[in-house]
Amino acid sequence: MRADTDSTTSAAADAAAAPLDLLLTDAAVGMLRRVNPGGSGLRLAAALVSRPQLVAGRGRQLLGELGRIAVGTSQVQPSRRDRRFADPGWAGNPLLRRVMQAYLAAGESAEGVVADAGLDEKDAERVGFVVTNLIDALAPSNNPLLNPAAVKAAVDTGGGSALTGLRHFFADMAAPPRVPSMVEPDAFEVGKDLAVTPGSVILRTPELELIQYRPATATVRQVPLLIVPPVINKFYVMDLAPGRSMAEYLVGQGLQVFMISWRNPDARHAKWDLDTYGQAILDAMDATARITGSEQTVLAGACSGGIIAAMVAAHLAHTGQQDRLAAVTLMVTVLDQARAGLASAVIDERTAELAAAASRARGYLDGRSLAEVFAWLRPNDLIWNYWVNNYLLGRKPPPFDILFWNADTTRMTAGLHRDFLELGAANALVRPGAATMLGSPVDLATVDLDSYIVAGITDHICPWQSCYRSTQLLGGRPRFLLSTSGHVAAMVNPPGNDKARYQMATKCPDDPQKWLRIAETCHGSWWPDYAGWLAERCGEERAAPEDLGGGGLAPICEAPGTYVYDR
Repeated sequence: MRADTDSTTSAAADAAAAPLDLLLTDAAVGMLRRVNPGGSGLRLAAALVSRPQLVAGRGRQLLGELGRIAVGTSQVQPSRRDRRFADPGWAGNPLLRRVMQAYLAAGESAEGVVADAGLDEKDAERVGFVVTNLIDALAPSNNPLLNPAAVKAAVDTGGGSALTGLRHFFADMAAPPRVPSMVEPDAFEVGKDLAVTPGSVILRTPELELIQYRPATATVRQVPLLIVPPVINKFYVMDLAPGRSMAEYLVGQGLQVFMISWRNPDARHAKWDLDTYGQAILDAMDATARITGSEQTVLAGACSGGIIAAMVAAHLAHTGQQDRLAAVTLMVTVLDQARAGLASAVIDERTAELAAAASRARGYLDGRSLAEVFAWLRPNDLIWNYWVNNYLLGRKPPPFDILFWNADTTRMTAGLHRDFLELGAANALVRPGAATMLGSPVDLATVDLDSYIVAGITDHICPWQSCYRSTQLLGGRPRFLLSTSGHVAAMVNPPGNDKARYQMATKCPDDPQKWLRIAETCHGSWWPDYAGWLAERCGEERAAPEDLGGGGLAPICEAPGTYVYDR
């Protein structure tokens, strides 16, 4: 992957794993709700009226900077990481340079006014989101008459690039999600380019297919690892291209790896809820135990799958069955929504009720609506970047595996949608007994198991501090790892990337900032550390099985199965 595309891919990964209550609410009731600041906007106006000196001071600073821009003495420059103005024309053309500088100066002033207005956290988050999106949308790089690369492409192609861009635009707007395409639909093929780690489906239920990966070593650890992927999008984010697949890597380290592939539900499955998915995980655990002969399993959940996995672990603890688990892993999972950034600022009980009603009427939440929300979470990278590439320059988007996965949308049942919204709105998982799983009150403190918890430091929507709170909610001994990436980019972190970094500490104090001060920075991927942690908890080595399946369960079909192809 080229270095200049890393930030875009990372941004897509971050967006694809945003806080569930925020994503699921916006997808159900529409994005217009969030770009309307409502009462937060009124409180901003009142704050500015009460502080006229703030507006006047910022106004004087902006006028002074605009004057320097006009005479050519301004030092305003875009960040080196701001690829919108990378074309030499922005710096070389005096008019374009002044337009760019005026835009940057005005945007900084607007953001400064909001920051200095003295709003509380929720109002600042809501207003800040609207202001940032407006600033991004008004960038001169989005204007076909100002963008020097677009003008040059039009001249070089005799207007062909503009016509191609129009065709791309109308094709994208013809059907949901009505956002610029981030990847061509035929850029990859599941089962050929992605999700190709050898294995077989050894269990199929209405909710899931369970994949057993074929051992790649002569010996394997006795205790299996069961991975519970997100219920949003397909499972193969955990099994991307060869060399970038977590499943492939862990199998290569001598672990017995099983993967859940969730079904893409439709209106027939509207009543499936958290209990339905919790029972499905227990069914998968039963299958892994029958096949491996192990009485224990390491349960690893990612994103929404991590929430369900944690609740299942609490259910097992409540029913006296905790010994079925050897350890728990939570990857980019937020259990405590108390201070989850934008999500906690814009979700309230009334909004959650409206969102649940919208999906209930249809029987499910449409995955295409989720895709649109994903894109608008990082508009500079996921909307306007592709606006310029696809429409202004008339190019096709480059092929990225994570973006292809992100576009491979799934639906969510109305029942599960409702339950997730209620969990988030009430922040129920932090209070013992406030939520239930399969009739058991959920008390995360009773999960007295070693846990491996992964977060991303650049995740701007689910703050790593919220992920860190899981170290205090769960019982047992936690091991917290902070990747330098965002959400999904933190998981897709194979060895070999010289830029990869992560932070770790031997202790987990109650304050995440204390942890950060004592944490050690480590170079490279965190996957080897995780594989070593698993090896210590997955029992002794034994000869790898020659055949897949066992215990009365025979292979049904080759991986990646059939549910992954459901549209």
